[in-house]
Amino acid sequence: MPQLDVNTFLPQVVWLVITFTALYLLMWRVAVPRIADVLEARQRRIEDNLDKAQESKKEAEQTLAAYEQAMNEARAGANTHITEATARMSGEAAEREAELALDLSARITAAEDEIAKAVDDAMDNIRAATIEVAAAVLERLTGEAPAEKDVAKAVTKVLKSEGR
Repeated sequence: MPQLDVNTFLPQVVWLVITFTALYLLMWRVAVPRIADVLEARQRRIEDNLDKAQESKKEAEQTLAAYEQAMNEARAGANTHITEATARMSGEAAEREAELALDLSARITAAEDEIAKAVDDAMDNIRAATIEVAAAVLERLTGEAPAEKDVAKAVTKVLKSEGR
């Protein structure tokens, strides 16, 4: 093995030192700065991405706040519309109820008038029938026909005393 040959040991050490020094200088001047530049660029990209993420988070929070505010305003508007609609419907219901009450009152009054007229007509018919019956009874009892005027006066007096 040539590495272990003592005669070539010194030139091998010299070439080792020269090669090591050349590689060291090459690494120091070329490779390490490029690696450092790549690492710095990577670190800058990471920091930029973190900054962008922070900005995106702030924008998302602002958007969420704006969304929540818009939702609250929409809810308030909806509640206002519901309140207005409820008030309007209550007013309309009250108007309809008042109209129906007036209509029913008018119908009740008309019905009461018709009933009073029917009662009056019935009383007139009863009065006429009573006068005829009383005249017929008196004629049968006495044998002579009484004056219709006198019978009518007596029946009217009796009906008034009973409150009819």
